[in-house]
Amino acid sequence: MEHLAQVILLLGAAVTVVVGFHRLQIPTSLGYLLVGLLLGPHTLGPVIDIPQIVTIAEFGIVFLLFTIGLNFSLPQILALRHQVLGLGTSQVVLTTGVVGSVAWLAGLPPVAAFVIGAVFAQSSTTIIGKQLMEQGEENSRHGKLGLAMSVFQDVTAVPFVVVIPVLGMAAGAEALAGAMGWALAKALLALLLVFLAGRWLLRPVFHFIAGRRSAEIFTLTVLFVALLAAWTTNSLGLSLAFGAFLAGMMLGETEFRHQVESTIRPFRDVLLGLFFIGIGMLVDPGILPQIWHWALLGALVLLISKTLLVMALVRSTGADPSTAWRTGLLLAVGGEFGFALLAIAFASDAIDFYLGQIALMSVLFSMVLGAFIIKYNQAIASVLVRGAIQTNSPGSPVLEPDTTAQLYGHVIILGYGRIGQSVAHLLGEENMPFIALDLDAVRVREAHGAGEPVYYGDASDRTMLELLGLNRARLVIISHDDVAASLKALEYLRTLRPDLPVMVRTRDETRVEELQQAGATEVVPETLEAGLMIASQALLLLDIPPSQVMRRIQEQRSSKYRLIREFFRGDDLDADDPERDDASQARSIGIPSGCSALGKQVGELDLGGAMIQAIVRSGKRWVSPPADTRVEENDVIVIYGSPEDLQRAERRMLE
Repeated sequence: MEHLAQVILLLGAAVTVVVGFHRLQIPTSLGYLLVGLLLGPHTLGPVIDIPQIVTIAEFGIVFLLFTIGLNFSLPQILALRHQVLGLGTSQVVLTTGVVGSVAWLAGLPPVAAFVIGAVFAQSSTTIIGKQLMEQGEENSRHGKLGLAMSVFQDVTAVPFVVVIPVLGMAAGAEALAGAMGWALAKALLALLLVFLAGRWLLRPVFHFIAGRRSAEIFTLTVLFVALLAAWTTNSLGLSLAFGAFLAGMMLGETEFRHQVESTIRPFRDVLLGLFFIGIGMLVDPGILPQIWHWALLGALVLLISKTLLVMALVRSTGADPSTAWRTGLLLAVGGEFGFALLAIAFASDAIDFYLGQIALMSVLFSMVLGAFIIKYNQAIASVLVRGAIQTNSPGSPVLEPDTTAQLYGHVIILGYGRIGQSVAHLLGEENMPFIALDLDAVRVREAHGAGEPVYYGDASDRTMLELLGLNRARLVIISHDDVAASLKALEYLRTLRPDLPVMVRTRDETRVEELQQAGATEVVPETLEAGLMIASQALLLLDIPPSQVMRRIQEQRSSKYRLIREFFRGDDLDADDPERDDASQARSIGIPSGCSALGKQVGELDLGGAMIQAIVRSGKRWVSPPADTRVEENDVIVIYGSPEDLQRAERRMLE
């Protein structure tokens, strides 16, 4: 109980500052840093001195890396192996070499210059991951690539952990090579252990735990798996976060990924806040007047060098300029593993205190500036790309103001991948004019060369949208899968043409409601449409008449995939119990002229045990309509209840 007052003070300060930062739309990670500075030992006022909090806060990174691993399954890592491994290694080596060389030429000792280069090469997976999740960009192209490269940096930190103490002790090359080889062998062993456990143990274990239908047991199991994996790699001399990432990566291949992520999120957010508070407590404002100019210069060197290096490396793989710049901006921020390397360098006398404080402040400044750079990465990249299109995308056709002058009643396709091209080909068969935008320079060049009206441009850029003949267009189809860019495009489209229908493609139904609220007329979940196509082919193979199959498919689309959505909510239905005929169901009821429900308020309808879920009117769906909503002719009312209740309610409404 001796620390209870300090804990209350810490939580109160965190709540107050973070709420204020939320209202000002400032990244919350900076708010936690400020709390640490205010309650640290180097400022006036109360001081929080609870050693256990620092230990607990370290698990914030563990759970963050575990969550990120859930979104990077092994097949995804293998698919990105050429980009992530090659780019990640090149980025770390080049940044260490370039920054270390500059520091050495500036007069620093070679060992200290190497340490600073290694520290500056690290990026904060914590800040990048947390900021991207807050912005909804974790599944975008630049988001996935940036996160994958930053996670790989955590792996590359392992050799530095070995090298820096050896350099500080001025050991020979033979000892250095032996230590390096042993560290890499342990990393491979950890990967093998977690891989085997994930393949043969995790899925059966979680199937067994899920069968118990206990949220408490499920939460305990998730915590146990994450911490066990972290302990395994830590026992091998590697970082805790590395093991958690590997465990998350294995679970990312299972059907429990979303539930695991939802379970771990509260622990992750609270512990990450404590971690940033701990970093803020390291700041000593007293020494800042002596070194602020050097620290600011170091932060600028860190941010600019990493942005340019990462941009050039990503661009060399054939990525479009926007993705390259945005990835570079994400990875520009300094990293918390840099603090760990500095602590090792201090302990082994590889760097003196004064230089170490400059490096520490430089990384902190880069974290503060980097949080804002990540938040506004799209706007910054848009400015940079405008000047880079002609030089970085030679031969790519660029949209000009007079390109769409002759188009009228055309369709605008934003994103020309496999979905966009399929739509365009069908439009062409119907002689329907269209124009498309895409950020893949190679794809645009090849399609345009084949005579298709495809141009290079950012679909989330308002100026670019205005060049598409928006005032004469008939329909907009957003066919790429970058939800953040789709939301930005919808914001502009609703400002420029609020009456224009907009269809949006998304991978699954998790973001459907958000996109509809942003202004999408129709949102098509790709996975659900794939399910409909498979179901239709299955029915045809079972000799169901084609007309009946088409009617079934059309019913599903007109009722917003009602049966498929009900099927996937498996927690309410026990598929293993064939005798559960009384399980609750949903049913759509069309309201014809002359029925008893017509003209009545929703609250006046006598539905017995059934409940109204939604009303579909003129293609629009109102979920949980107010009680004073009047039923109109041709409405479709979606009700929910047992089969008996549904039959009774339908009879009362239609009699």
